[in-house]
Amino acid sequence: MKFPGKRKSEHYFPVTDKGRESADPRNLQTEPFYLVGIDQLLVDIECAVEPEFLARHGLKKGESQVLSDQDAEAIYREVKEQGKILGEYAGGSVGNTLNNYSVLSEERSVALGAISRNITVGDYAFKYIRNTSAKVDLAYLQPSDNRMGRAMCFVTPDGERTFGINKGCMNDLAPEFIPGEVIEKASALLISAYLLREENAPIFAATAKACEIALKAGVPVVMTLGTASLIESKKDFFRDFIKKYVTCVAMNDQEALALTGLNDPLLAAENTLELADLALLTVGAHGLYLAGYVDEVHAKKTTYELHTKSIVDYNMYEFSRPMRKRDCAKPVKIYSHINPFLGGPKIIKNTNGAGDGALAALLHDLGARKYHQTKVPKSPKNLVSSLTYSSLSQISKYANRVSYEVLAQNSPRLMRGLPEKEDSLQEAYWEA
Repeated sequence: MKFPGKRKSEHYFPVTDKGRESADPRNLQTEPFYLVGIDQLLVDIECAVEPEFLARHGLKKGESQVLSDQDAEAIYREVKEQGKILGEYAGGSVGNTLNNYSVLSEERSVALGAISRNITVGDYAFKYIRNTSAKVDLAYLQPSDNRMGRAMCFVTPDGERTFGINKGCMNDLAPEFIPGEVIEKASALLISAYLLREENAPIFAATAKACEIALKAGVPVVMTLGTASLIESKKDFFRDFIKKYVTCVAMNDQEALALTGLNDPLLAAENTLELADLALLTVGAHGLYLAGYVDEVHAKKTTYELHTKSIVDYNMYEFSRPMRKRDCAKPVKIYSHINPFLGGPKIIKNTNGAGDGALAALLHDLGARKYHQTKVPKSPKNLVSSLTYSSLSQISKYANRVSYEVLAQNSPRLMRGLPEKEDSLQEAYWEA
């Protein structure tokens, strides 16, 4: 596994320095190091529109709404005829994250979901497969007689994104297509709140089954919240679900407000720790926050300047590696915040996928933790039951850097990893 972030050579594994034990190449090939994600498989159709277009079609700006087949076709024909379509790509929040995880880690990930049974050149299912990394394993997808789902992304001149979802086969995944043995050996199970929107849909029961398997096997469940309106409509349900199953919650500031009722991102992250062990909160132009737990005896103080916002000296222990609360004798809440990398790209056409990119970096670090535990079991690092390989501070840098790359390329899916050679300013950033 390629280790996360820009690291000096001695931070890569397997290590071959004198006095250290080299990893067995045969063992490297047989040990499973992969991420599993459940997704509503969709094709993203990106369109440039004016605010009046949204109002005319009853679309709430900045939100995600379900479109009927009739409405979706009418809107698609209109934007197609007017030349407003910017591109059609493989989509889905979990799908984007799986792709980016595999590109960053150079490891396999497994996608679970439903896809059209009959795939022809040029159709939506074909476009989905064509735009997905070859390292994303699609062998476990459920074939469906329904057509591929579509997510129409309407980008207004201010860069705000509004989504119209046409379901297709996206909810067809049935519980019997959940491979328990695959989930039990994964580094993490990735789900989204969208999967739990409709309790009568097959994918709802499939997701619940997968979470039960992960819970029993001790596999971390990572959940991305998706959209604020959905969380608001089922707030109590989602809080209860997260408390029972979820290890890490990923969200933006609006979704955090819907989940916690708190407008302050730091306090919202703190409140989320009452439900889960780890929280990733992206705040657009204000960067991102990470919050977690560490046992008091393993807390490591930062060497950076201490900062006070709504929590005094909130970053004091950001050099600590986050742990599950249940593994802490005396749990201490830890936080880290980082502003956008180099101030963010000079030109941002839209913010689609930035949060998914940050989450992929965090998932890469979770996977690297399992890799290191297996390959270097006697390392002093493995005496502590941490969730991640890196400290909260280092993960925030890595997540921030990946988000920058996604924004700079104007695509939610990375086609390559981070640049091998950074310029001097970027190198100084990583060394800090």
